[in-house]
Parts: sequence; structure tokens; C-alpha cells
Amino acid sequence: MSPKQNAPYVIDETPGRKAWCSCGESAKQPYCDGSHKSKNTGKTPVIVEITEAKKVAWCGCKRSKNGAFCDGSHSNL
Repeated sequence: MSPKQNAPYVIDETPGRKAWCSCGESAKQPYCDGSHKSKNTGKTPVIVEITEAKKVAWCGCKRSKNGAFCDGSHSNL
């Protein structure tokens, strides 16, 4: 996957803890790969617990007011 984008990352998720990248620097978008530390972004990942298998629209633009989940903010860019 590529760096942040102006669209959600829509993924069929399985249950478990996920670390959503909030800084946009991860090479494993939408998940954190620790790049925030090496690039001193001042941001940390958002930990999300997925409780059941489902399709998730992860925020790709990093501007969502709905945390890790897309709220359509990218359409205002």
C-alpha cells in the first residue's frame, strides 16, 4: 500500500487489534509501521479493536473527525 491518499482504504477486516497510522508516513497504510518514531511526526497510532469480520473504510487522508474511520473529509480537499 502507498502513503496517505485522498480516499478511504476499504478493507475486509478480521477480528483483532489494529493500529491505524495517524501520521501518514507508514509504508503499510492504513496500518502503522512505526514510521512516526523514525520521522519524529509527534503522532502515535490509533489502536482499534475489530470485534467481528466486516468491511472497514479506514481514513486515508488523516483528517477524519471520526478517528481511524473515514467520514468523507477527503472530499473537501
